[in-house]
Amino acid sequence: MRYKVTFVVGLALGYVLGSRAGRERYEQLKKSARQIAQNPAVRNAAESAGHTGREYAGKAFAVVSERAGGAVPESLARRVPGLRGRTGGGVGDDDWGTSNT
Repeated sequence: MRYKVTFVVGLALGYVLGSRAGRERYEQLKKSARQIAQNPAVRNAAESAGHTGREYAGKAFAVVSERAGGAVPESLARRVPGLRGRTGGGVGDDDWGTSNT
């Protein structure tokens, strides 16, 4: 999935940079992207996806930690400091990905 998103972003960037339509088309694309990003439905979907991702990451971490006998490798603990020391599959309260609007 990450590679698909990277490809699409690269494709869009290549189109914008290589477009012969010039500055006018660039501004039009920029305005469209801003409108999409500021759409409440898109923002809610992104927030929901972020919350769901953190929830699944917490559950996966708990299962891996359980199967590893409770010992989390140091390399994993350094990469995921927010999950270190958690028990169970719960997700801690944070304000990452939430908006004030």
